[in-house]
Amino acid sequence: MADIEQTDLPGVGTRYDFATRAGDRLGVLVHRGGRRELLLYDRDDPDSCRSTIALDESDARTMSELLGGPRLLEHLNEVRQQVEGLVIEWLRVGATAPLAGSTLADAAIHTRTGVSIVAIVRGNDVTVSPGADERLRPDDLVVAVGTVAGVDEVAEALRDR
Repeated sequence: MADIEQTDLPGVGTRYDFATRAGDRLGVLVHRGGRRELLLYDRDDPDSCRSTIALDESDARTMSELLGGPRLLEHLNEVRQQVEGLVIEWLRVGATAPLAGSTLADAAIHTRTGVSIVAIVRGNDVTVSPGADERLRPDDLVVAVGTVAGVDEVAEALRDR
């Protein structure tokens, strides 16, 4: 898998770049407002964009489904094979669960348990690497990565009461 370079662009957002095996440089610019642009850099001048494609939220979600889901699962499987004691669980948020309705920041899952929430599946939408302001809603499917004990603790907090 290619290394991804992350560059914070003050006042604009964050740019993620990588080189393909064929030598092309691609990037995604995530603007602070959520808009995204695909970037194709010039082979002769890697600082110059040859082409950009603007994506609205729906376009980005479609691309995520086409590219993000399989990549996330491949990456999680690679990590699981490399780290002894790591578990990856898909957990459903119950309607009356203690954490239902909480943001990830308020739930403090990682702080309390050491578990990382790496994705949230809500209907047909997938949020990969959800932010701290992402709210856990009843019936969400949460992808949790951590130790057995930590994931068990999160699972308990996501169960109906």
